[in-house]
Amino acid sequence: MLKGKKLTQQQLFLPLVCVLLVLAVNVVYDISQGNPFYNFFITHIENGVLQGRLITILNRGSEVAILAIGMTLVVSASAGTDISVGSVMSLCASFCCMLIAGYGVSSVENASEFAMPMIVGLLGALLMGCLCGAFNGALVAYLNIQPMVATLILWSAARAIGLLLCNNLIVYVRTEEYGVFGGYIGFMPTPIIIAIACIAVVSLVLKKTAMGMYIQSVGINKRASRIAGLNSKRIIFACYLLCGLCAGIAGIVNSSRITSADSNNIGLNMELDAILAVALGGNSLGGGRFNLAGSIIGAYTIQAITTTMYNLGISSAQAPVFKAIVVIVIVAIQAPPVKARFEKLRAVKEESTQKKEVAKV
Repeated sequence: MLKGKKLTQQQLFLPLVCVLLVLAVNVVYDISQGNPFYNFFITHIENGVLQGRLITILNRGSEVAILAIGMTLVVSASAGTDISVGSVMSLCASFCCMLIAGYGVSSVENASEFAMPMIVGLLGALLMGCLCGAFNGALVAYLNIQPMVATLILWSAARAIGLLLCNNLIVYVRTEEYGVFGGYIGFMPTPIIIAIACIAVVSLVLKKTAMGMYIQSVGINKRASRIAGLNSKRIIFACYLLCGLCAGIAGIVNSSRITSADSNNIGLNMELDAILAVALGGNSLGGGRFNLAGSIIGAYTIQAITTTMYNLGISSAQAPVFKAIVVIVIVAIQAPPVKARFEKLRAVKEESTQKKEVAKV
């Protein structure tokens, strides 16, 4: 009983339960369609690549998972959100394709037509992401502008800048070299590998250094952290810088997936999914303590919900309505008042059980 109570009090308990419930809906649907229950979980290699519904969720949710890494740190350190990450994704992808194809070129079909080596375009996209993150970080950390207001600038301007860089064109880079970042390495989808690498690197840094503790300390009480000797401004700045870098990586993956830089659609509304992933992971949007694993689970929960909607035959135009209802239910379950209510009911039940045992004696 005590072990079960400790398990339910873990921060990751509810996020895991929520994602398992969403996956269970898929299993029930498969059974109703006459498919075996394990059909959802079993993956297979077809045409030389790994396929399956679970792989699709992991693959398609990779961009949100990468964004959720940076968003988690930003929320923890600054008690605010970066609403520009979707637009920064678009800007980084546009800058990358523009460098590779050349300004004013709408399509590249062969690597020999590259205006610059592909590595230059990739590094340019990452540097652009860092530059955008540094801009947001400077406004929040050093000018004390509210995070949502500070990041609203690039939310509205980054896509327009991306269009200018691409000369108001959709730049297509239809080459195997560029397509690999959104395609496959061997039989494994590359976005999954990139997401795993990003999660592993950030997790190691947070675990092997004091950075994670510093971020949480600043988020809990910036003034006390400064008195304790921490440079709170620099820590907040670094979190926004990393968030911009994550947006740059996600932009490359998304652009490679569609082999083009579509400034109007890349990363559209993904900032909302990234923020929601942090909340679904059981993290407080008021800053302070965070759990990176929870945010990653939240990111894939969102993708699982989206995939489930499509599997159930709901159109892409109607899916956001049902998705919003599911998300509201999940967030409500994890809300502190609801948790407190369940704890109270459980305490009353335990007390009643103990009284009955005493009465028997």
